[in-house]
Amino acid sequence: MLRYLTAGESHGRALVVIVEGMPAGLLVTAEDIQRGLARRRLGFGRGPRMRFEADEVSLVGGIRHGRTLGSPVAIEIANTEWPKWETEMSPSPGLPSKVLTQPRPGHADLSGMLKYGLSDARDVLERASARETAARVAAGTLAKLLLQQIGVDIVSHIVQLGPERADIDALPAAADVARIDESQVRCADAAAAERMVAAVKAAAKDGDSLGGVAEIIAYGVPVGLGSHVHWDRRLDALLAQALMSIQAIKAVEFGDGTELAGRRGSEAHDAIRMAAGAAESDAGLLTGGYLRDTHHAGGVEGGISTGAPIVARVAMKPLATLNRPVLKTVDVVTKAETVSFKERTDVTAVPAMGVVAETMTALVLASEALRKFGGDSVAEFRRNRLGYLAALGDTPSAAGSLVADG
Repeated sequence: MLRYLTAGESHGRALVVIVEGMPAGLLVTAEDIQRGLARRRLGFGRGPRMRFEADEVSLVGGIRHGRTLGSPVAIEIANTEWPKWETEMSPSPGLPSKVLTQPRPGHADLSGMLKYGLSDARDVLERASARETAARVAAGTLAKLLLQQIGVDIVSHIVQLGPERADIDALPAAADVARIDESQVRCADAAAAERMVAAVKAAAKDGDSLGGVAEIIAYGVPVGLGSHVHWDRRLDALLAQALMSIQAIKAVEFGDGTELAGRRGSEAHDAIRMAAGAAESDAGLLTGGYLRDTHHAGGVEGGISTGAPIVARVAMKPLATLNRPVLKTVDVVTKAETVSFKERTDVTAVPAMGVVAETMTALVLASEALRKFGGDSVAEFRRNRLGYLAALGDTPSAAGSLVADG
């Protein structure tokens, strides 16, 4: 299993992540991490911080000559704006130049201040900030690289931004990622993307913010990840917890999600059939030969992956910091009614949230794949997966047919 721990504040010296449990022999470079972080910066509606604040990646431990060693991987993401914040965020004894006492509704400010007995919202907001997701993306990039070794690819796209919804008949495939990333709002529906951009512009003009929904699809996940035997081993529960942990996320659903509650059982489930023909037989290697033509369950039944694509949707609320502060609050010192303070913010971060959701999905799937297949090295991990697929098909040749795919 994978374990990871992040540390650091939004305007601190650096973010740090340690990933433990990564097998030896995985090819990784700082450029791989940089590419993942660059995708996190995508999206129309981001603030100016995305333009002038770079991510400087240092691989601190666990990697030698471009390969993981099997020991914990440590990654540092330096804050290039640190000189501007060194006094305000210094770990040395002293006092800040300004104390933030007008907590923002919708943020962790007030709850965190009350919980920890703090009088300055910055002591809370710096860690609560979504800037922390940069460290998660770094860890998730490792997970994605590991999953690629067993044929798993993860795609995200935006299906709603503010009031505007995409109209997409088929799930985007891994080959569509570059096209999706070229969209200003990472939407696969070009017409909807134009409407989404217009909605962001309108919200920006009003000094307001927008939320939205990202859909995440994981292809190539074999049947059998997760388990029905304990509440904390169920794959959809693990994925839901990971996705809900992303800042500003308020809802997660799989497959047809809440729509299933209004259907009859005869219309709510994914019928099972046997694979037929060469092409379907190849696809059936991940499912024991049993296929589904629909995705009502989102690729998970009883807490276990079915071998069908895993489909999840993640809903993000509008950001709590507004460029035109109008949300009423109370000054924690004077107790007077006022409006919340303003920090640098985005009109929307929904397109970037989809990228973060990809990496959280990858971290869960990689961990569960390691639990299922095991292996101290990538080569052993791959061999164990092939042996499992061969057993599913009850023929050694089934595994052999996948060797070329890696």
